[in-house]
Amino acid sequence: MVLRTFGISIVVTVVSLVVAFLYGGPQALLLCLILGIFEVSLSFDNAVINATVLRRMSEFWQKIFLTIGIVIAVFGMRLVFPLVIVWLASGLGPIAALDLALNPPADDAAYFPDGSPSYETLITDAHPQIAAFGGMFLLMLFLGFILEEKEITWLSWIERPLARIGKLDQLDVVIAAGLLVLTAVFIAPADETSTVMIAGALGMITYIAVNGLGELFNVAEEDESTGRSGPTELAKATGKAGFFLFLYLEVLDASFSFDGVIGAFAITSDPIIIALGLGFIGAMFVRSLTVYLVRQGTLSEYVYLEHGAHWAIGALALILLYSIGTHVNEVFTGLIGVVLIVAALVTSVIRNKRGADTGGDLDPDDRAAVNA
Repeated sequence: MVLRTFGISIVVTVVSLVVAFLYGGPQALLLCLILGIFEVSLSFDNAVINATVLRRMSEFWQKIFLTIGIVIAVFGMRLVFPLVIVWLASGLGPIAALDLALNPPADDAAYFPDGSPSYETLITDAHPQIAAFGGMFLLMLFLGFILEEKEITWLSWIERPLARIGKLDQLDVVIAAGLLVLTAVFIAPADETSTVMIAGALGMITYIAVNGLGELFNVAEEDESTGRSGPTELAKATGKAGFFLFLYLEVLDASFSFDGVIGAFAITSDPIIIALGLGFIGAMFVRSLTVYLVRQGTLSEYVYLEHGAHWAIGALALILLYSIGTHVNEVFTGLIGVVLIVAALVTSVIRNKRGADTGGDLDPDDRAAVNA
């Protein structure tokens, strides 16, 4: 099962490392490997969330996501997206943007001798709007989950009160909009305030639009076990429902990849190495991990994993917003998600063991004791 699921990813990894070595020697190979590990560590929560959505899709749309979706993830977000940013920021054409990326200034300087910015500098300068869009999209996703009433809770001491106040209509929008204003006024550089507001608003609009389209085509169906609804809680979506769920997953994957793409420039600015490491190695392993979680029924067995992943999303969203004004170490960004998911996994194992010791699932009082 493991070999069948991860076999293609392993082959792609080997080929990517060989290509990296032929492209830039041992240093390029090492950078490619580091980027692959970096992407997987950052995106583990992405795989968990993807799995919660993918298991509800029809087999046809699962295949579409795992084929066409991987092309979009690898080439679209990890290679084309940075070039588009440079294209729009510099006014250069696509070919000129690629040439700029492949020919950086001497000694990796931020600017060329004529004063024009390097490829890496243009990407870094675009960070506020990228982080604002991605941060607000992920924040809306987190709030949509945490403010819904659930039968099973993980961090009950905070999840249950949040679920109670979540009954207020549009509270998620109010909280997100308030945090966006605070970010733009107190965190963003003075000359980026309006840019952050616009990009953040677009992130919120994108989430609301995709979620609304899902509901319009009955993508969101109430889950009997949790009483929640949303794009992650549908039942074998097909047709238009499957299409909008696929669209939701692609936007979600893009939002998750923002921090990885930006963080990669702390390691290298070479677009070929970034595409090989983040895209071919990292994105492929995230897809394989997603498939593994679905086929093994891991999310049903370890019920707190979804909770841990959403808390990791909330942390990532806040980190993205904070990083608009202050650089955040990429290692910290990756570790906080891993720690939350591992904690959710461990507590799920404890829950299952206590359930087995009592001869079945936990009753509400025992579950409350475990959750506390």
